Amino acid sequence: MTNPGSNPITEDSKESSPETGSRRQFIQSLIGTSFAVTHFGCSNLSRDTPELVWGIRGTRPGWLSKPRVAAFDADNQLYIADLTDRIQVFDRNGKYVHHWTMPALNVDGPSGLTVDRLGRVLVADTHFYRIMIYDRYGKFLQQIGEGVQGYTPGLFGYPTDVVIDTQGQFYVSEYGDNDRIQVFSPEGTWIRQWGGHGFEPGQFMRPRALAIDNNDQLYVADSCNHRIQVFDTSGKLIRMWGNRGSNPGQMSYPYDICIGPDKSLYVCEYGNSRVQKFDSEGNSLGLWGGPGRGPGQLNNPWSLAVDNLGAVSVIDSNNHRVQRLRL
Repeated sequence: MTNPGSNPITEDSKESSPETGSRRQFIQSLIGTSFAVTHFGCSNLSRDTPELVWGIRGTRPGWLSKPRVAAFDADNQLYIADLTDRIQVFDRNGKYVHHWTMPALNVDGPSGLTVDRLGRVLVADTHFYRIMIYDRYGKFLQQIGEGVQGYTPGLFGYPTDVVIDTQGQFYVSEYGDNDRIQVFSPEGTWIRQWGGHGFEPGQFMRPRALAIDNNDQLYVADSCNHRIQVFDTSGKLIRMWGNRGSNPGQMSYPYDICIGPDKSLYVCEYGNSRVQKFDSEGNSLGLWGGPGRGPGQLNNPWSLAVDNLGAVSVIDSNNHRVQRLRL
């Protein structure tokens, strides 16, 4: 199968590197718009101090333009999608590796990104109503959905995220009139769905992100209901927690969710501009961040990703940067 529009690109020039220019780094840190790679010494770190802050605002390779979603692969390479419809790949410390472009441009870009256990990059191409599947180098492998908006089984309103279970089945969340989870076979054939628009348990108001554990429990960031819902693979509700607020255990627009190597659950809260850590039962274990532009502050973050060392990289969307922390 040919690759519809994907154009893998590599760029090694110093001009396009996120590590370029100590002068630019100094000036940008003063004005608070973005940071080049900045390490903080571990000996004097406070709990709220990020390990690393990096990112330069722009559209060149290695720069970021309102990054929205991200995921790590097994080698701790970080994949980031931004509003330029690029999938950019960085090493763990923010060094640019390569990128490819999505087949068609939409000003809002993809809103879901997963690297699955098979090493494939799963992209929720939201405003083109499809799931696009690539290898780690940008080679197109498979599409789920017909690329037209629809409400019947197998079509999508606005797909927001995608994960796979231990059997290789795809789970896709979507919002709009649908507000549901659809399940597809490894070949992309529709199997079942559940959910619906509403406030009751098992219903959704803009399910923004998914995570699945090794026991095939599916965690759903039910963003406009300000809660997390957990299901088995048949769609049976196992548990749920959360309500709107800023206290520990409460949430404001949870936009992304990720399971760490210690089995803890990390939630990116768009409304509170923070990260909250939970155990698998929904008990709050800690908070990080708060609104702002300085290191350790966030400006409406969209997503996060946890590497295999247990560090959290937060996609600080409106600050056009990434901050790495431990919580």
